[in-house]
Amino acid sequence: MKIKKDDKVVVVSGKDKGKQGKILVAEPKAGKVIVEGVNVATKHQKPQGQNQEGGIIKVETPIYASKVQLVCPKCGKVTRVGYKLADGKKVRVCKKCGAEI
Repeated sequence: MKIKKDDKVVVVSGKDKGKQGKILVAEPKAGKVIVEGVNVATKHQKPQGQNQEGGIIKVETPIYASKVQLVCPKCGKVTRVGYKLADGKKVRVCKKCGAEI
């Protein structure tokens, strides 16, 4: 998977198409990511213990990583991710402007 936690992404397909958000959790084995404010489901929760309240809460659920694309922090455009070697390390780069991510 070419996207990581804390990357800014845009949803390119599905019911939330066009929404932007930060990746909260990346699950490479499952090929899924949880994006802030995207694919929100309502969950009915009972109170657990004395201090926690019950009720209907909103929870972000995972979506496939292929449905999101990275937003380049330098040029601000939606881009694919490439790789290059810099000082013997593999570095992610923007395919549009060539900047390191």
